[in-house]
Formats: sequence, C-alpha cells, structure tokens
Amino acid sequence: MSQTRLLPLLPLDDTVLLPGMVVPLDLSDARTRAVVDAARGGRPGFVPEPRAPGISSRSDQRRPELLLVPRVDGVRADVGVVAVVEQIGRLPNGETAAVVRASSRAQLATDGAGIAGGGEAAIGDSDSDSEVSWVEATILESAVPAGFTGTLSAPLRSGHDDADGAVARLVEVALEYRTLVTGLLRTRGVDQVADTVAALENPSTLADTAGYSSYLSAEQKLELLRTLDVTARLTKLIPWTREHAAEVDVAETIRRDVQEGVDRQQREFLLRRQLDAVRKELAELDGTSESADRDKEDYRARVEAAELPEKVRAAALKEVDKLERTSEQSPEGGWIRTWLDTVLEMPWNEHAEDTYDITAARAVLDADHAGLADVKDRIVEYLAVRRRRADAGLGVVGGRRSGAVLALAGPPGVGKTSLGESVARAMGRRFARVALGGVRDEAEIRGHRRTYVGAQPGRIVRAIRDAGSMNPVILLDEVDKVGSDYRGDPTAALLEVLDPAQNHTFRDHYLEVELDLSDVLFLATANVLEAIPAPLLDRMELILLDGYTEEEKVTIARDHLLPRQIERAGLTPADVTVDDDALRQLAGEYTREAGVRDLERATARVLRKVVAKVALGEAALPVTIGVGDLTGYLGRPRHTPESAERTALPGVATGLAVTGAGGDVLFVEASLADPETGASGLTLTGQLGDVMKESAQIALSYLRSRGVELELPVGDLRDRGIHLHVPAGAVPKDGPSAGVTMTTALASLLSGRPVRADVAMTGEVSLTGRVLPIGGVKQKLLAAHRAGITTVLLPARNGPDLDDVPAAVREALTVHLVADVREVLELALEPAFEAGRSRTALAA
Repeated sequence: MSQTRLLPLLPLDDTVLLPGMVVPLDLSDARTRAVVDAARGGRPGFVPEPRAPGISSRSDQRRPELLLVPRVDGVRADVGVVAVVEQIGRLPNGETAAVVRASSRAQLATDGAGIAGGGEAAIGDSDSDSEVSWVEATILESAVPAGFTGTLSAPLRSGHDDADGAVARLVEVALEYRTLVTGLLRTRGVDQVADTVAALENPSTLADTAGYSSYLSAEQKLELLRTLDVTARLTKLIPWTREHAAEVDVAETIRRDVQEGVDRQQREFLLRRQLDAVRKELAELDGTSESADRDKEDYRARVEAAELPEKVRAAALKEVDKLERTSEQSPEGGWIRTWLDTVLEMPWNEHAEDTYDITAARAVLDADHAGLADVKDRIVEYLAVRRRRADAGLGVVGGRRSGAVLALAGPPGVGKTSLGESVARAMGRRFARVALGGVRDEAEIRGHRRTYVGAQPGRIVRAIRDAGSMNPVILLDEVDKVGSDYRGDPTAALLEVLDPAQNHTFRDHYLEVELDLSDVLFLATANVLEAIPAPLLDRMELILLDGYTEEEKVTIARDHLLPRQIERAGLTPADVTVDDDALRQLAGEYTREAGVRDLERATARVLRKVVAKVALGEAALPVTIGVGDLTGYLGRPRHTPESAERTALPGVATGLAVTGAGGDVLFVEASLADPETGASGLTLTGQLGDVMKESAQIALSYLRSRGVELELPVGDLRDRGIHLHVPAGAVPKDGPSAGVTMTTALASLLSGRPVRADVAMTGEVSLTGRVLPIGGVKQKLLAAHRAGITTVLLPARNGPDLDDVPAAVREALTVHLVADVREVLELALEPAFEAGRSRTALAA
C-alpha cells in the first residue's frame, strides 16, 4: 500500500528536483521561510488532525519534510519530491538558507483535499506569502524489473531467472548511460565527480543524477520526474546525453581552433615586436628614420582593414611581407608601394545598383538623343532582362554576370561617344571612356609587367579605378583605329576583355590578380567595320548607326545643338530664335553629312555672327532667324542638287557608296576615244581600288558579250579606247557596289541615252548580268535622300535591308529591286525619243 503524507507545499519556478539532489533554499523569501518553519514545526499552537486513515500528521514526522513541486511556464506540476531539511545556516554572501535533500517522488492528491495554514481546506498556492498550503502527497517508488537486486555488479537475486531479459536491458542501458556521463565529465575536467558517478550501483540513483545536468531543460527533467520505470528513464536520458556530448565536441573543437589561432597571433605579434625592435636598433645605427617602419605597418593595417576578395587579400599581404623585408635603399620598395596603392584604390566591392525603371531609362535615352532606335531598344532589352532575373531571384550563373559588349558602328558625328554617357545615366551606372585611337602597345590594354620601370596597369583597370565601381559603362572609343607594331597587337589583348566567356577572370599584367569584368557594359565605337579584325568583331554585338534623316537633324538641332550653342555664345533662349525652316536649310543646303557636327558648327557660326552684330550696334536683341536670313550670316548654300547637271550628257551615271564619313553620292563618267587617235583598251582614273577596277572590267566584258541583245553598238568598243573616271580623284575608292553604275554609264554612252537625273543605283554585277547584293543600304539611301534623289535601284536580295531604313526616307524614295542588268537599263536610261530631244536641245 502506497504511503500518503500531509506536507507543506513549496512551488519552485522553473526548477525541477529529482530524488537524491541536495540544494539550498533561500530563506530571505517569506513564503520559503514560512514553508520551512511549518515543516520544522515553526508555527506554535497549531496541531492539525489527521485527514483520513493512513495519513500521518506533521507531529508524527521524525524529520522536517516538505513537498517541493516544480512550476514550469507558470503551470504547477502534479508531481514533486519530498525533501528533508538537513541544515539551516548562512550562505557565503551572508543570506540565511536551508539545505534540503530530495528523498523520493510524490504524487499530489487529485481530489483537492488539503488543509491551509488557517485550518481551511485548500490546494494550490496561497495568496499570502506568510500562509502555508498543506497538501496530501502519495509517495511513489521507482519501478525495476522483478528479480533485480538493486546493484549493477550483481543484478539478479540468487535462484532468479531473467526470462524476459528486463534485468539485462536495465543493466545495459544503465552502464551505457554511466559511461556517457563519466566521459562527458572527464572532458570537462571534473574527474572527482566522474569517479563518484562511476561508483554508483543503483540504476535509479544513477538516472536521478541527471537533475544536476544543466543541458537538460525543465520540461525534460519534469518528464524524468514523472517516469517511474527506471529502464524507461535511462532510455530517455541516453539520446539527450549523446546530443549534448556531440555539441560539446563541436564546441571543444571550435575552442581549440580559436585558441590555436590566438596563440599563433600572439606568437606572431611577439615576433613582430622583436623584429621592430631589431629594426629600430639598425635604424639608429645607420641613421635612417623610423617613418619607413611606420609606413610599412600602415600598409599592413590598410590591407587588413580593406574589404578585398580573398585571393587579392592574400596577394596583398604577401607583398606587404616582402615590403617589410625589403631594405629602404632598394628601389623595389617603391614598386611594391605603388602596387599596393593601386590595389587598395580599386573598388573591389563597389557595384552601382542598376535602375530597373525601364520607362524612365527609355525617357533618358530619348531626351538625350533623337533617333538611334536600335541602340535604345538594345539597352532597354538589357535592363528588362536584368530586372526579370532580379525579380526571379536569379544571380550570377557559372561565375559570370550578365554584362554586354555592344559595338556602335557608324560615320562621325552620329553621337556614338555621347551615347555612352546617356546609357550610363539611363542605367544608373558610372561612366568611363577609354580612347584607343592610335594605341599600338599591347601593354596599354593588359598593363605593364612590374619588372619594368614606370610600370602601370592597363587602361581597362585604370578606367574601373577612376569610375569607382566594378560595373561601370566603359566606352572603348575608336576601336577601329587601334594599330599594331613590334610592341604587340592591342586588338588581340581586347579579345579577352570583350569575350563574355573569358572576361570574368581577366588578368592584368600589372595587378596579376583576377579581375571580374563580366558585369561591365562595354560600348565600342568604330567608323569603319572593315578595319576591325574579324575575331574581335565576333566578340561584340554590332549595332549600326548609319546617320540621321533631315527631320531628325532638325529635331536634334532644335532640342540639343541650338540650346548648347546659345549658352556657349553667352545668350539666352529668349535672345535668339531660329525657326525650323532655317534649321532645315542649314541641314540640307549648308551641310551634307551623316552626322550633325557640321550642323552644330554652322549653328555656332550663325550665333557668333548675331553676337558680333549686336556688339557693333547693327542688330538688337531679340533676334529671329528665318530662311531668308541665312545668306546674310553664312553666305550662299554650299550644297545644292547636282545630279541633273551631271547626268545631262550620256555616259554619266549616279551611284551610291559608303565612306568613312557615311553614305555618299558617287558619279561615274565614261567616254570613247576618237578612232583617229589610235587609242585602245580601258583606262581607269579616280584613285580606284583593285576591286573597283575589276568591277569596270566585268562591266565592259558583259556589254561586249550581250551588246546585240541590248541593241548597243558594241562594235565601237573594238577599235576605240574606253575611259572610265570617278570624280573626286583625291579620295580613295574601292568596293564592288559600283559595278551596276559603271555598266549603266557605258550603256548610256553607247546608246546615246542619258541616265535619268532622279535615279541613283548600287549593286555588284556579274559576267552573266546578275545584280548581286551589297552592304550599307541604309547609309546609301540616306545619302540619296540628302542629295535630292527620288528613285533608287537596289539588288533584289537587299530587300530585307529596307526594314532598317527610316520610314520617312522610304516614303520619300521610290525603290526598285532589280535582279538583272536589263532591268537596271530599262529603269535608269531615258527613252530614245527623250534622249534625242535632249541632245538637240543641248546642241542648240
């Protein structure tokens, strides 16, 4: 029969005691003192009667006992321990305390019976600190398998058979737990406690020692308190202890590593201090200053404080070590300092955040430049993809970011260089320009090796350093004008810079550390694509800027050029007004170019004239400039349509060509020598290239072979010399696209039918009379439009290229797509009747 006692109750907040534990209770707390006094009979005159048979009163107790019940998370448990007051004394801090020892588990009565300090029935905590709650508690005994003797050394009673293996299981888990606990204690260095635990033979007592374990939570200890079966109690303790032992091993490993690192740092610190002392003594002996040593220490501190990539930091510290070992008289010290300064100035961890407002970025591009739809669309596409990847949480792929390399190719003055600044502003990035025109040394790109005096990093590294960001917009200006000589080929060095598959590990010869260029947006500009090596051009995405239409030039002049030149002339927008018709005449008759540089110069000249007249008193502000006023400022127009005058006689045809300055109109003249002169053969003039000379030979051969079909007197070509001339002889000309023009000029000469003045043509011709495709269609059509041409003959296979031509130009021109020379002659030559009347009028 279980024993029931009436005991004073003391709840313990977040403290769980197990049998066998000895703990002090602080008697400065009023309730604790009252409960201990009640247990010792400290309330005179109060003798409670027994509540029921089998319940002993406190007057029957031989030792003062009290019931300690844990209260976890504010909820009091239904089990506790019966504790015996062993001693009352003072703690080292002077406070009074009672030392109690938990003797056994106890179950609180569940019927609510109990006697309060005032004689009333109560269970739970008293409202007053001075009142004591007396509760009924049933003593609980630990459960062990039948036949167990109580010790681990001889677990079975004599003559008893452990048929179900319960005793063996209890011994196994008890020994395993004892081994775990003793090993954990010895790891902590408390061997005396470990010896005490190792000597425990009672499994229940061994399991209850877990109450002292700080790694167990109050909930876990409460679960152990409720578990009466000793085997189950030990089974729960083993995984908890193993988990804590693993944590201790990890913590010990970390502590050991930290301690070794600290010891190494202390040893290094001591050795460096000794080294500093030796250097100080040496400096005093040779008379040098201590500033050099402080300078070396400063470099080490700067490197350690800087946020450098791991590999860069290791290389920098290696150079610092070398600097500290270098004598002050050695020039190598200065080279190392310069290298360290360069590394520390690099923005290794600086990245400008791209703007993801696509609409605002497009608005910036449109505000800065008129036209140039292709490059604007490409930048918007780039930003849209970056934004999409950012929204999807996609970052660096394979060590590379999503940089781009764009090649802006076109004639001078179309805004290639200024477009780079606009792109950087639209993207929210920093801008750097690298001028490559005339660069012949490969070291200008890759940097000089540090073995050379005056070595410095390459222009790419310097551009990133000056930009202060690892993802700037870098403009490689005039990449088609890079040369090569005995010092190397810079275009070969640019292959790695501009290759998206390689530039994430670009290595400058001076820095000798990897530099990630994969997030840099490279913009390369060029005037002539043919001057760029094919492998380099293959690394770049080509965007052609072929020039502006007349309306686009008017828009650019009105919105950009005129305000800028007004400010430079010291005027205000209210002082001078230039109407659109005047700007249109400036663009069409005073300048003839693909870009707008001459237009800006003409605008500046007009404004200077205005300022001069105002200064001389010849005019007063404000001034309005119209079409009729331009002659007074700039004189007569310099460029007027001349195609009608040039093609008035047979043998002259108007062609279209592409030069370094953009598209242009090209006239081809043909003549036959008088038979009496005895001249024969083909004469070519006008500084023509080999390809263009071959085109003339092909045109002549075609007409000789097909003259009968074309009804041309090709017999005259047998004994008469033929002369083909392309005016502007000071300008070199080459290319196959003049083949159709030369054939038409010769056919016009033989037939006596002039070429239509409003017709211009381009295309390569074959010996069979096929018209083959050519390049530069957009630039050629823009040139035809500027020259006043209304009809253009193009090879049929160049039809898709018309999509790149501005709509305004396509509407102003009548484009015929031809596949054979016969079609060209039918469209280009005037009818025979009109030709005869023209010759008569000319003779008159």
